[in-house]
Amino acid sequence: MVIRTKRVYDPPLPTDGRRILVDRLWPRGLTKERARVDAWERDLAPSTELRIWFGHDVARFSSFRQRYRKELLRRRDALVALAREGERSPVTLVYAARDAEHCNATVLQELLKEVLEAAPANPPPPSRP
Repeated sequence: MVIRTKRVYDPPLPTDGRRILVDRLWPRGLTKERARVDAWERDLAPSTELRIWFGHDVARFSSFRQRYRKELLRRRDALVALAREGERSPVTLVYAARDAEHCNATVLQELLKEVLEAAPANPPPPSRP
């Protein structure tokens, strides 16, 4: 699986593959042309309430991580789809935060790896009533 994280303000590279913005808000001062994102997954970003509560306070990161993971697990189908995409070709989760270690993209990347490990390789077709 190739799912990387990268600051959206850093120059895009061909090795980035599909660039997916995983923030709820569009990055300040950045045009769509300069950002060069292929998709904007607001639904995989932390909720507004969680984002405001966290405020990029490193002391709150552990609690933020737990809360954000709970939010993400409610979107399991989207997580599995994104993880499977990362199996087929490179995906880069882009974010605006300055702290690369304590941001939502690292939590999402970690959870995508776990989801893929837990998901069956060939899910059975849905049953019909």
